[in-house]
Amino acid sequence: MSNQTPEMPEFKLDANDLYTEEVFTDRRVGSIRRLQPVSADGQPDSGRPVLYIGQTQILTPMGALPLTFEIAASSLSEALEQFPAQAQQALEETARELQEMRREQASSIVVPEPGAAGGLGGGLGGAGGGRIQLR
Repeated sequence: MSNQTPEMPEFKLDANDLYTEEVFTDRRVGSIRRLQPVSADGQPDSGRPVLYIGQTQILTPMGALPLTFEIAASSLSEALEQFPAQAQQALEETARELQEMRREQASSIVVPEPGAAGGLGGGLGGAGGGRIQLR
């Protein structure tokens, strides 16, 4: 047994990449987060752009699917205008990713363990139980 501990993540904030955050919501469809860049002392940092992040969710048969997407805008009103199109694009990208994951899962090869009963090289003396592994 080894006395080494597993590598732990470092939880250090980047002092050069700080933002204050405001949330605007209609309490129905979604929200827009406005991220204002600030310096390590909390003062506005005009050298970096303000970021707008849209958030919404859709209901699926398996539950709520959250969607988060960046909105390239220079004001809140512009972000509000772009919200529907950006949400639709995020939904389409998420659907493509889910479809790709389904394809990858469906194309996984099912390989029985060596010596398993009924396997390719199996005989009567092999281990039973039909241990199937997805790889």
